[in-house]
Amino acid sequence: MPEADAGAGRERERERERGREREQERFREADRKGGPGHTVLVALVLAVPVTKVTYTVGGGDAVRDVLVGMEPANWPDVLLGMVITDPLLGSVLAVVVSRVVFALFAARGAVPVGGGRARSLQRLGLTAVTPIAVGVIDACFFGPWWGLGTALAAFALRQGVIEEYRTGRRGPHRSHGPEEHHDTGHRPPGWLRRAAGAEQWAALVLTVVVLPFLFFASALDGQSWTSIVTCRVTSGAGTADDRLIELGRKGNGVVGWNLDSEQVSNGLDCTAGESRFVREPWWRG
Repeated sequence: MPEADAGAGRERERERERGREREQERFREADRKGGPGHTVLVALVLAVPVTKVTYTVGGGDAVRDVLVGMEPANWPDVLLGMVITDPLLGSVLAVVVSRVVFALFAARGAVPVGGGRARSLQRLGLTAVTPIAVGVIDACFFGPWWGLGTALAAFALRQGVIEEYRTGRRGPHRSHGPEEHHDTGHRPPGWLRRAAGAEQWAALVLTVVVLPFLFFASALDGQSWTSIVTCRVTSGAGTADDRLIELGRKGNGVVGWNLDSEQVSNGLDCTAGESRFVREPWWRG
């Protein structure tokens, strides 16, 4: 009987170990693919710019005319214009991209393990360099406080990933070799383990709830993604000063969506307008 009980205990332990290995593999596979953040970002990059153009110019044939007038090389300008004119959207996007990229490289073994000052400095540098970069970019567009907040948030959301790879809950993918890839002696305090778990939930909420909400709110806010200019436009009906959403530059003029005649027009002698509002936001319509 004791032998049978011991055998059953060993079998339960092996089953728990297999369960831990399956969980680690699931985490590794998600990280290697960029996790849910990668999928969400791809979907947003595809759907949001078209939504922005559709709502701003009124849909229908106007969307096709605007996209043709912009030319494919300028299509990313819609997304870029949304990001650099909305501080909250730009900051959240920077934080999410920073964490997705970090998790992707961590899954491929980029997180240094082991004790010692050298390893600690390597981890600190790896964790801090991209948050500093996105903070500087954010500060250039929106001011120092936005930059500081973005850098700190991006840095904080990387700490949970670091702890999980150091403790072995997640392990980097290796195509060969049995070597250890986590700190066997690293035992983080309880508050740090809880913080790492909270970081995962915070990253998930930012990625799949907050970021899509901010993107679509920006897409439906009734503002142009680029400058609105007043230009001298010549057509069959004569010459008039019309308002254009700038789609591109041609020689000494502008190619834009004419808000007065609702068609793509060439404008000359253009002056920038003060407001980018084209229509009421969707939630007020």
